[in-house]
Amino acid sequence: MSPIHYRVEDHIARIVLDHAPANALSLPMVETLLGHLSAARTDDDVRVVVIESAIPRRFSAGLDINILSGGRGEDIHALLRKHYVELSEAQYHLGKPSIAAVAGAARAGGMTLAISNDVLIAGKSATFGYPEIDVGLIPAIHFGHLPRIVGRHRAFELLFTGRAFSAAEAYELGLVSRVVDDDKVVEAALGLARIFAEKPPGVMKRARDAFMRATDTRSEIGYAVENFCSAINTDEARAGLAGFLRRRDGR
Repeated sequence: MSPIHYRVEDHIARIVLDHAPANALSLPMVETLLGHLSAARTDDDVRVVVIESAIPRRFSAGLDINILSGGRGEDIHALLRKHYVELSEAQYHLGKPSIAAVAGAARAGGMTLAISNDVLIAGKSATFGYPEIDVGLIPAIHFGHLPRIVGRHRAFELLFTGRAFSAAEAYELGLVSRVVDDDKVVEAALGLARIFAEKPPGVMKRARDAFMRATDTRSEIGYAVENFCSAINTDEARAGLAGFLRRRDGR
């Protein structure tokens, strides 16, 4: 079964993550996601994209920790470039609004996936976090966009403590557009998508393209990827990732 489902309904492309237990992002999964975004971009029937999860209480745990801890260097670099550089490019050139429906936990690379969208709608029990530093990695991809959203000092605190925070705090910080009941997240996302879909598509594309140019942060992404790659080869990262796997597997 595919780890990501794709369907188009009423001019809305729904991209549904379905890779138990936590939608960890492997290279094939990211490539599938990019393929769906490309299909939505080139389909004139699609006017809005919604990214959601079929896994209860999980949006995405981020990049597959097994690849990061034991993968070959070229595989790790390919995954990072796909997830960070190519995902950013795909969203930048999408030409139509995108909405993340976050009905569970979003962490690390899962935060990147959520924040790459134009709008975030979260359930009341959704949680967010940047735990990379706890396993010896540098969350450099977030160093560019997060201070612009929440301010330098609050961004530093979130990134360097690695703590999880609630949907209510994410809303207060400006990371989330709105918070709704957990069982209403997808409904709220689709409701907003229908409003966007009713707008003139040519005007929406031109307006969104202008918005993306005005808020472009892509120039920092390549630097962030190299920072991540250099950190993953350190003893701290190897020990941190191994410790995480032991805790996860109950060893």
